[in-house]
Amino acid sequence: MEILRQTERKYGTRALFVAVAVGIACFLFGFKPIGKGLVLGTLFSAVNFTLMGETLPMRLGYSRKKVTGIAFLMILLRYALMAVPLAVGIRTQQFSLPAIIVGLFSVQLVIMTEHIFRLVLMKTRNNQVL
Repeated sequence: MEILRQTERKYGTRALFVAVAVGIACFLFGFKPIGKGLVLGTLFSAVNFTLMGETLPMRLGYSRKKVTGIAFLMILLRYALMAVPLAVGIRTQQFSLPAIIVGLFSVQLVIMTEHIFRLVLMKTRNNQVL
């Protein structure tokens, strides 16, 4: 369980750090809606990732029927959560909708980037050894 929390913290923190850094750069260069949208989407992405990790143990030790119901309800809850920043982006002009969408995928992008970086690093190390 502790490993799960460490993973949630690691990727959520990294995604938020990158979003805030890019958001500040967007503010400095006059792209406020993009910066706000990216930070908003990333915040909801991190919450979604944490919610997914925290509810995973709820599915253990129950019957298949009950687990299926819990999983379905959690998916609906997570989709509703992800719809909030999209609705805000559609209703207001203060947030960039494309930036919100990128932000919603930020945790996944951070995970993929880390794995690609590790793969490239391992490939480079293996080629140097030969």
